[in-house]
Amino acid sequence: MSEEDTTKSEGIPPTEDLMREHGVLKRILLIYKEVIRRLIGEKHYDPQMITSTLYHTASIVRQFIEDHHQHLEEKYVFPKFLQAQQQTSLVHVLSTQHLAARQMTNIILHYSRVPHHYSFPERYHLVRVLSLYIRMYEPHEAREDTDLFPALRSIVTPKEFKNLGELFEEIEEKRFGKNGFQRIVQFISRIEQTLGIYDLSQFTPQPSELYEGRV
Repeated sequence: MSEEDTTKSEGIPPTEDLMREHGVLKRILLIYKEVIRRLIGEKHYDPQMITSTLYHTASIVRQFIEDHHQHLEEKYVFPKFLQAQQQTSLVHVLSTQHLAARQMTNIILHYSRVPHHYSFPERYHLVRVLSLYIRMYEPHEAREDTDLFPALRSIVTPKEFKNLGELFEEIEEKRFGKNGFQRIVQFISRIEQTLGIYDLSQFTPQPSELYEGRV
């Protein structure tokens, strides 16, 4: 039996499922960072490409991150911790940040539904919202991955844990179809290619960069 077949037969644990969705979010944050560079003039600015990129990326955020991923957390994970009186302060902050994320996505979608050349005030506002989104979600997902998700096994039974994993897979397939996660990753990859940030090797520092500015 192949590794893929073994994974399918055993199912994906709910925490692994949520963490791989965080991987999608991390790549979305990289896209937002690249858009910021273009909006502030660090790199070539093409209004039509930027609005299209923002619209399609924010649409994924709305459909996959907010309506799916965050919904799973809010309905099936956060209540477990509140019932067990564990990590309650963290859960409340995370819930508040989910609401803030929706508000920011509303603004990003508003600015990107129709392609146009942003005015300076529009660029400033959009850069600020994108920056705030990144600033909030980098520690948000890191805290979930290191503090919340690893603790889930300790507050549910093994059967509950297994059932959650199966439920998450069932919900994902119902919402996005078979291999929906893989299609979303492929879509993100195409956006990265359009922006020129898909090639992972470009992020590797060159030896000369390590010593720039050395006294």
